[in-house]
Amino acid sequence: MSTEQSPDPQNNPSTPAEDMPPPPPAAPSPVDSPPPTPAYDPPPAPQYSAPVPPTPSPAKDKKILAGILAIVLGAFGVHKFILGYQNEGIIMCVIGVLGYFLCGIPTLVIAVIGLIEGITYLTKTDEEFERIYIIGRKTWF
Repeated sequence: MSTEQSPDPQNNPSTPAEDMPPPPPAAPSPVDSPPPTPAYDPPPAPQYSAPVPPTPSPAKDKKILAGILAIVLGAFGVHKFILGYQNEGIIMCVIGVLGYFLCGIPTLVIAVIGLIEGITYLTKTDEEFERIYIIGRKTWF
């Protein structure tokens, strides 16, 4: 017998066990294999999130503010300035102030116009108000 060791560790009885390479992996058995995929794949579950609170529209804020100011300070045309109608606001303000010197009748007429406009603003829906007074730029009534 020769003293040389063969390169095959199994033929060498003196090779320690930790130097031995691990055995090759075994072929997967039918028990370990994943189950077959079904012919019908169900849709994924819907993802729900918290509802987003509605943001107040600028038309709604302008509607309420212009309506209240038209009822309270309609004789001075403040509501016209809120809606962006500077010329109409100046006309109402000048007639309202100068009307005091003319027995108050022009001021009273402008105040009634403001009252009617304020009630009209507040009775419109937000969409109607935006369509008529903000987008459509209807200046009187």
